[in-house]
Amino acid sequence: MQNNENQLKQGLSVRHIRFMALGSAIGTGLFYGSAAAIHQAGPAVLLAYLIGGAAVFIVMRALGEMAVHHPVSGSFSQYASHYLGPLAGFLTGWIYVLEMLFVCLADITAFGTYMKLWFPHVEQWIWVLGIVCFIGALNLCHVRIFGEMEFWLSIVKVTAIIAMILGGLAIMFYGFGQATEHATGLSNLWEHGGFMPNGISGVIASFAIVMFAFGGIEVIGITASEAKNPEKTIPQAINAVPFRILIFYVLTLCILMSIYPWNQIGQNGSPFVQIFSNLGINSAANILNVVVITAAISAINSDIFGAGRMMYGMAQEGQAPESFKKLTRNGVPWMTVLVMTSVLLLGVVLNYLIPEEIFILIASVATFATVWVWLMILVSQIAMRRQMSAEEVKTLKFPIPMWPIAPVITLVFMVSVIVLLGYFEQTRDALYIGLSWVIILTLAYFFGVKKKLSAKRSSAQ
Repeated sequence: MQNNENQLKQGLSVRHIRFMALGSAIGTGLFYGSAAAIHQAGPAVLLAYLIGGAAVFIVMRALGEMAVHHPVSGSFSQYASHYLGPLAGFLTGWIYVLEMLFVCLADITAFGTYMKLWFPHVEQWIWVLGIVCFIGALNLCHVRIFGEMEFWLSIVKVTAIIAMILGGLAIMFYGFGQATEHATGLSNLWEHGGFMPNGISGVIASFAIVMFAFGGIEVIGITASEAKNPEKTIPQAINAVPFRILIFYVLTLCILMSIYPWNQIGQNGSPFVQIFSNLGINSAANILNVVVITAAISAINSDIFGAGRMMYGMAQEGQAPESFKKLTRNGVPWMTVLVMTSVLLLGVVLNYLIPEEIFILIASVATFATVWVWLMILVSQIAMRRQMSAEEVKTLKFPIPMWPIAPVITLVFMVSVIVLLGYFEQTRDALYIGLSWVIILTLAYFFGVKKKLSAKRSSAQ
């Protein structure tokens, strides 16, 4: 039995894990990124979310199969190491950390912007500094406290989205807000240039933002080592969350585009503010601000947790500094939380340097990192299956459906998304950044980590 000095605490229940994934995946991508995706694909963006959501579900089932079969800290990084080799695990782990950093940088900057609505004369960097310190402190608490906080933050977001859906339906079917310059109804999905106004190329272009929106859901796999009864909690969380996200994204955007022509969404302020305004709620901007602030805090919270646990797991494998294995009395890897918090302080500086147009670049880099991680999850699961006998496969408690067709099709789709980043000019820089990061990490592995791992194996023998 391991002691408190080197063992993570098991304090996360099903509801904690389920809402942690929602917290990470429902945030900037829905409230602001969706507008950019709609402008690229028009109403056909619904198809992009459906296709992307189906692919993500297969990835999550692949991760779930491995997490239930072998729950470990660091999750998919360690699976990549065990089934594909240490280089694959090293790249996967650090690229995931890159993903979390880029998403967090976007969210802490957004948080500072949101606070300006209420405090226009306070410097934005002050709010960014405050939220970084607050989230960092929260992540040092017992994992159960962290999970409880994330649960209630996500509840606020989910409740707000449900309210938006009900409000939108009221506008459509009961005539609220009909004193507008355009008609409301499902006909808006095809009357303004057609269902696919920008052609199939527009739908394909939207995948960079669509896949960014789903990024972060893989945190479920990282929670396996801190979950109570992972054989029960992980399958329940994985089976519930993708469906719920599809409802939140697809249904919400369908209603939005039924109320407003797709080419008007996001041009006159947030579409969510427009829904509340049409319902006669004068404080719509304040209500939305509470929601988006909650969304930002929740996403930052989940992402720091995920990146921190990943670095802890990699340290156990000898792929990160030994100091990353240090735990508090509560079983929290405090050094990784400190490192993440320190790096996020760069967001304070970036608030002076990053223009508004940077969102597409940040989202695209995060998409590259996210899809890379998903690719490694799929390939690791395929490699695990190939190493198992037929009898061992029968003992799997949470097998992936439609094996092997579904994983292979999803694998091809994920590779296509990475290729698309290089095809479109506005996302090409993200592909260059992502590939540069892969090259730098590969060099770091061969000139540093590999020697360290070889020396570790030699001393063990």
